[in-house]
Amino acid sequence: KKKSRARGEMVNSYGYRSGTRDMFSKNFRQHGMEHLSTYLVTYKVGEYVDVVANGAIHKGMPHKYYHGKTGRVFNVTKRAIGVEVNKKVGGRIIRKRIHVRVEHVRKSKCRDDFLERVKVAMAARRAAKAGEKNVKYLAKRTPPQPKAEKVVSLKDAPVTITPLKYDPMY
Repeated sequence: KKKSRARGEMVNSYGYRSGTRDMFSKNFRQHGMEHLSTYLVTYKVGEYVDVVANGAIHKGMPHKYYHGKTGRVFNVTKRAIGVEVNKKVGGRIIRKRIHVRVEHVRKSKCRDDFLERVKVAMAARRAAKAGEKNVKYLAKRTPPQPKAEKVVSLKDAPVTITPLKYDPMY
């Protein structure tokens, strides 16, 4: 038998946009029309993009789950981008294909560091092939090493600094 609710008692809501108060809100002083440059970006199939929903534009908005996810472009249409995103369902990861308008997508910087390392490595390989001496380049990333040693001069005597005595001003 169902219990009758007391008058005015609220229930938990699980709507399509529930829990998106901050997620879909725009930053301070960032409200208003979308910049024209958003629409002039060229997306190509295979590129990595970040799905970031813009709360001001409701058309072509992705579901809240995909907000902040990175995926690859698999289709480009006149106003939208087809993005392939991984989604964890239960214990498995499913590759989902979603179409999102360009206002809710931006180019990802996730590969910038990798591509920069590739450029440096290729330049080092070319230099080594050209016959330059003492060309050394480690292709793998290494964790930060300890700082180099240095000698501290004690020509001038060290000065001891002590705090002033606390003085309440009343």
